[in-house]
Amino acid sequence: MATPFTVYKLIILYMLRNSSSPITNSEISEFILDREYTNYFHLQQALSELEETELIEKRTISNTSYYTLTEDGKNTLTYFENDISQDIRTEVLQYLAARGASTRNQVKAPADYYINNQGEYVVHLQLLQKGSSVIDLSLAAPSLSAAKAMCRQWPKKYEEIYDKIMEGLL
Repeated sequence: MATPFTVYKLIILYMLRNSSSPITNSEISEFILDREYTNYFHLQQALSELEETELIEKRTISNTSYYTLTEDGKNTLTYFENDISQDIRTEVLQYLAARGASTRNQVKAPADYYINNQGEYVVHLQLLQKGSSVIDLSLAAPSLSAAKAMCRQWPKKYEEIYDKIMEGLL
């Protein structure tokens, strides 16, 4: 029988394997903390250890962490999946189905910036619908403040920008 801490990790792996898109830290937290499986600190420790052992990958966009399962994570879960009770597995699947139903047609417009090898600011803008990329755009920004402004404006103006791009191309 697995220790409770191991079960928390397995629940996270199970959630990621059965999700059709990356899951945010807050979505994982909502599921585990609402059911009082553990506290916030143990959950964050479990996520950190899973990432350190490369069973999951984390990508941060605009201060939101998105998690995905690695190949090693999938393999690990196949060996230990039965250590998660059937009730918990059912709850995970129900939670993911409800989450999917509420976000299935949702449009996401993540924006982030980074500094490239030449020391320039690059803004990475995306438009995602139904989990698929509609636009994936990288633009040079003249300064840090411009990069931040572009990231702030993207979620407000992506529809207008998308329309202008499509109009120009078609």
